[in-house]
Parts: sequence; C-alpha cells; structure tokens
Amino acid sequence: MKRVEEIVKILEDKKAEDVEILDMRDSEYFVSFVVIATTLAQKHAASLVDELKMRLKAQNESFLNIESSDEWSVLDLGDILIHLLSEDYRKIYDIESFLKELKKR
Repeated sequence: MKRVEEIVKILEDKKAEDVEILDMRDSEYFVSFVVIATTLAQKHAASLVDELKMRLKAQNESFLNIESSDEWSVLDLGDILIHLLSEDYRKIYDIESFLKELKKR
C-alpha cells in the first residue's frame, strides 16, 4: 500500500485530478491495485508519465509496460496498474464503475 500512496503523492504533486485508488486484492482481477487519475491536457499526461518513471525507477520500481496515447496512458508495474486519462476519456470509459462491479462478483 505504501507504493500506491507514493504513486498518488506523485500524481497529486504534479496536479493530476480526481486520483482514485481501487483495491482489487479481493477480486479475480490481474493486479492488486488500480490507480486512476484525470490529466489536464496531452502535455500534462506526458509530464505525469515522465515524472512517474523518473521517481519510481529511483525507488527501484520496474515497469512491465507503458502504453501512451494523447488521451490515455497505462503504466503497468506488475501488481499495480496506473491509468491516466483525459477528462473526456475518463467519462466515456468509466473504468471505476467497471472495476467496482467486477469486485462485487
């Protein structure tokens, strides 16, 4: 949980909005935690990805995969998945509702 809290701190320090943590440990989802945040613009999203890479690698975190587009970036730390979405994409895809429903099963 300490690692997740560090991710949230980095995102909040860099002005990501509506940061949410979903604890998926009691579900059959493939990661333990999902962190979702809203980005302000494409450059802001790129800046968040760069900051996460720099600060987490300094703490010996390793990234299994990073997928980035203008509207949505996903960073995979193995047991933690970070989604950085534009406001529009966050509304369209509503990952939180999907994961909360999955957790109920």
